[in-house]
Amino acid sequence: MLKKVLVAVMAIIAGYYAYEQAPPNAGKSHESAIASARLDSAIVERRTDYQVRGRGTVIRLLPDDNDGSRHQRFILELESGRTLLVAHNIDVAPRIDGLRTGELVSFFGEYEWNDRGGVIHWTHHDPRSQHIGGWIEYHGKRYQ
Repeated sequence: MLKKVLVAVMAIIAGYYAYEQAPPNAGKSHESAIASARLDSAIVERRTDYQVRGRGTVIRLLPDDNDGSRHQRFILELESGRTLLVAHNIDVAPRIDGLRTGELVSFFGEYEWNDRGGVIHWTHHDPRSQHIGGWIEYHGKRYQ
């Protein structure tokens, strides 16, 4: 338990240090730095069912997952260098048209740890209003 707490504290300190070292016009707000540290901490602690916000660069587009609910899938590289799979439910939210590698995407969703770094899902509204709604932002448009 103590080891997990120390790792979490180190991740937060690293996020804060990175924020302080960035030029003033780097476009990264204080809230963004905190969100980034929170996400890195979730990855290190192998959390599940954990609501996070973040952003990353699309490094790979994957085929849609059509088994059960349909999901648009892609892999993001975070500013920390870690990678995450995003599984965006296109039965509930609109498809992100024109998504390309090399583009920046912001998200708010639920993190689930796995041995490849983790997956972000619940990037959409909940039609039954039983779960906090998530979203993806791409080129100034919010998909939820």
